Amino acid sequence: MYEIALDDTARLRPLDPWRAEEFLAHLERGRDFIGQFIPFGSTAVDVDSARAALQRYADMRAADTGGLHGIWVDNTLVGGVLSLNVEPERGNAEVGCWLEPAATGRGLITRAMRPLLDWLVDERGMRRVEWVAASGNVPSLNVARRLGFSKEGVRREANPWRGVRHDLEIWSLLAREWPSARAALDAR
Repeated sequence: MYEIALDDTARLRPLDPWRAEEFLAHLERGRDFIGQFIPFGSTAVDVDSARAALQRYADMRAADTGGLHGIWVDNTLVGGVLSLNVEPERGNAEVGCWLEPAATGRGLITRAMRPLLDWLVDERGMRRVEWVAASGNVPSLNVARRLGFSKEGVRREANPWRGVRHDLEIWSLLAREWPSARAALDAR
């Protein structure tokens, strides 16, 4: 996946290590917001550590265990979607997302997640895709719901972050459910 238009101004493309300065600037704009429930990007505090964070995902892509794609609006990085814990031999994967505050409320994650799910299910043959989010992260859980994921359960106080033990909700989407979920998205 090189570049996909999400709307007239938004694009989805790989977020590679050579974009470390841009990634760091994006994190600085949204660090508190992005880090409310997850440590994503918290170790990226300078260009070298931002490059290392992006390299970790590039290495995952090379090992076929995950990947990272950024969302650009008017050529400014504002968030992204990712896959991780990809297990081709078992047909399982996990997806996640993040946005800086200025990009919320536009449906960008829903639109960006669709090609990622298409790729995971249709191209890579994943049979099960998980979405794991803190119970307090209502916007993230709403996206999972819109995409057709089903809530499976809650891992109570499973995620210690910033002095709070957050409950984690586990949602899943099965490959056989994706065609109808995709059709429902297209009908909106």
